[in-house]
Amino acid sequence: MTTTPWRGFASDNYAGIHPDVLAAIERANTGHQVAYGDDDVTAALRDAIKDHFGPLAEAYPVFNGTGANVVALQAMTRRWEAVLCAASAHVNVDEGGAPEHGAGLKLWTIPTADGKLTTDLIDTQAWGFGDVHRAQPGAVTITQSTELGTVYSADEIATIAEHAHRLRMSLHVDGARLANAAASLGSGFRDFTTDTGVDAVSFGGTKNGIMMGEAVVVLNPDAAPGVDFLRKSSMQLASKMRFVSAQLLALLTDGLWLRNAEHANAMARNLEERVRAIDGVTVVRPVQANAVFAVLPPAVTERLQQQFRFYTWDQATGEVRWMCAWDTTEADVAAFADAIAAECAAG
Repeated sequence: MTTTPWRGFASDNYAGIHPDVLAAIERANTGHQVAYGDDDVTAALRDAIKDHFGPLAEAYPVFNGTGANVVALQAMTRRWEAVLCAASAHVNVDEGGAPEHGAGLKLWTIPTADGKLTTDLIDTQAWGFGDVHRAQPGAVTITQSTELGTVYSADEIATIAEHAHRLRMSLHVDGARLANAAASLGSGFRDFTTDTGVDAVSFGGTKNGIMMGEAVVVLNPDAAPGVDFLRKSSMQLASKMRFVSAQLLALLTDGLWLRNAEHANAMARNLEERVRAIDGVTVVRPVQANAVFAVLPPAVTERLQQQFRFYTWDQATGEVRWMCAWDTTEADVAAFADAIAAECAAG
């Protein structure tokens, strides 16, 4: 069966697998290795994670980002506790209730203008401590980069971590696009996670060039105990883990993670520059990672979606989201921008 290649701007999940990642899977496919993570490849990944996040960091590969978030947040909370998150957070709007169903968590959601939490916003839900009638605030989760394409600075995360810890809550980072955030900040992972007081991270790879797999990275073992057991009971323990680990290890070797993320971010900036010059297009959010948010006339969006795949973010306002990936090319951006211009001119 053959398919006709096509390009879209709906999601960085639509992109294929980076050739270096495919090669890493093939290299891992030699001989026998001990199952369930006691293999040489996973051991090498654990060392690489320590190199990037610090000597206390422990990596637990899982199948996907939802699994990483559910396992991490379950480890970071007790049965009667809740997680505070932005209303737009992926754990709230895009995981099909998995934190609630899989981990039994209550999510206290907080509306934000830009997808980012602040200490003042956290305080709108960080109350009722000791009240038996209220699910107790136990952890804060932030997304880096956010669902709205914004990026937290290291100082912003440090301030949130300090505030959360002062309230006896832990801090989790949903890092599905952690590499894009690091590329945007021009820093390593440790600079805005371990060194800022983050307790655990869901480290993403699927959106940055691998086939499947993420990892729970525990930075403070006291704040997230039992991940190894919870990973199994949450159906996230791979028997042939070396093939998940090989992909993540490939990303962390020779800066592949950074090259992929920098390229995706650069293509988003390229797209922003092109569409800003088009009459009828309004870019409505800062482009800080690999996402562009814009408002178009509904008729234009409808016609464009017959040519290119992308999502309407807000039906009421006509806001759409365009995502760039590690394999987005300048030719892809040019063709898409030309189509937008043509459809806008057509009215």
